[in-house]
Amino acid sequence: MPNTEKNRKQLIVNAFDMSCSGLQSPGLWKHPKDRSPDFGTIEYWTNLAKTLEKAKFNAIFIADVLAGYDVYNGPGNITAAAKSGAQFPIHDPFAIVASIASVTKNLSIAVTASTISEAPYLFARRLATLDHLSNGRVGWNVVSSYLDSAARNVLNGENLPPHDERYVRAQEYLDVIYELFLSSWRDDAVVLDKERGIYSDPERIRQINFEGKYFKVPGPSIVQPTPQRLPVILQAGASPSGVKFGAKNAEGVFVADTSPENLAPKVENLRKTAEEFGRTKDDIKVIQLVTVIVARTHEEAIKKFEEYKSYGDLEGAQALFSGWTGIDIGKFDWDEELSSSDNNAIRGFLEKWTKRLPSDPEHIRKTRRYVADKITIGGSGVVIVGSPSEVVDELERWVDIADIDGFNFTYTITPGSFEDLAEFVIPELRRRGLFWNDYPKDGLTFRENLFGVKGEDAKFLKKSHPAYGLRWRAGESKESFEKRIQEIKANKKN
Repeated sequence: MPNTEKNRKQLIVNAFDMSCSGLQSPGLWKHPKDRSPDFGTIEYWTNLAKTLEKAKFNAIFIADVLAGYDVYNGPGNITAAAKSGAQFPIHDPFAIVASIASVTKNLSIAVTASTISEAPYLFARRLATLDHLSNGRVGWNVVSSYLDSAARNVLNGENLPPHDERYVRAQEYLDVIYELFLSSWRDDAVVLDKERGIYSDPERIRQINFEGKYFKVPGPSIVQPTPQRLPVILQAGASPSGVKFGAKNAEGVFVADTSPENLAPKVENLRKTAEEFGRTKDDIKVIQLVTVIVARTHEEAIKKFEEYKSYGDLEGAQALFSGWTGIDIGKFDWDEELSSSDNNAIRGFLEKWTKRLPSDPEHIRKTRRYVADKITIGGSGVVIVGSPSEVVDELERWVDIADIDGFNFTYTITPGSFEDLAEFVIPELRRRGLFWNDYPKDGLTFRENLFGVKGEDAKFLKKSHPAYGLRWRAGESKESFEKRIQEIKANKKN
């Protein structure tokens, strides 16, 4: 067991879900206790949210894709994904947020949205609305997309832009969002002066007049300042471009590696890169994807794992793999080792599934058979099976070696996997001082949830964040702010 005598940092415990069936374990929707096919109902989300808040989870992270996985067995072939229910069909995650917020007070809600999905002005309105409705509990997982099937449907039939260009475009998209949220309304622009009949003071509202390579947005935002002023910025890219983007902008980074030994240098590199942007190593929380199968004893957990495995869908697993990597796994023989190629999908997955890593056992051969079998339970993340003490021992090992801050726990069956976490894993985390007993206050914003309730400005960005200075604060004249913004932009160009 890891050393429990030293000071232990409290971990971030998130639930990882998606508005679809199966998510990271294709085929498990067939299990008699799985309720993931109910994802289209309000009750699925409200019941899950209440379960998570009762157990004091930090957040629910709702992933998303914009189209089906159609790389496996030839471009445009949706057969395997459709039959297996592998993240298909899938609903809009934004529609879920208000229902979750309505039955909880402190559970934060991270929602995924792509920078190719819609104009930044429209997206800013949707995101700001949810920050208001949740009283400041929303975060945005910024993705640049990886499926050509998505691009063809949202970019007028065009293919996805090249990988590195997507991140350049995503940065400009994010810069527009920053200005719409922070620079178009002064903190105190809404005055509600009944005597003078002034709802919002027009002298405290300004156009941003953003002009870039990809976007021209005059503004101002159509939504008044939100509780957090800017929702929490999250990110999950692992390529060099993705790491740079996350190091500059993200407050939380989601990772999905195979071992803590393999993850450790990547976390170190992320934090060093953040320091190059003038940020500190503590400005970014790193959160690993994990699937836990737990029971009272080791033997019971193994039996549960084997039962779940019997429901796994190999075709669905191959559809997911091919979509994530851009490699049509159907072109390989079952016992042929996979090879990578330069493509436009998620480059971080290529290394994990096509190269031998230092942490891989010597006997492992990454064949089509091996990969398909692995992905049936746990998908792109790691799987931990055992008793409560065994599971938490392994979680601690990840924290000690990779210096991560917490975990996105996904499910094999829902809500059963989350209920098992609440019954078995969270009490053991608390016993070891690794997880809070309660939320530090009612009405906890996402940023306070992530970094702690410290100071009057805890709801807002840390000073080292590149968007910190873009906020038009109460009392600052329009002329003074205009001058300050121009100086910030001039320094950015230099």
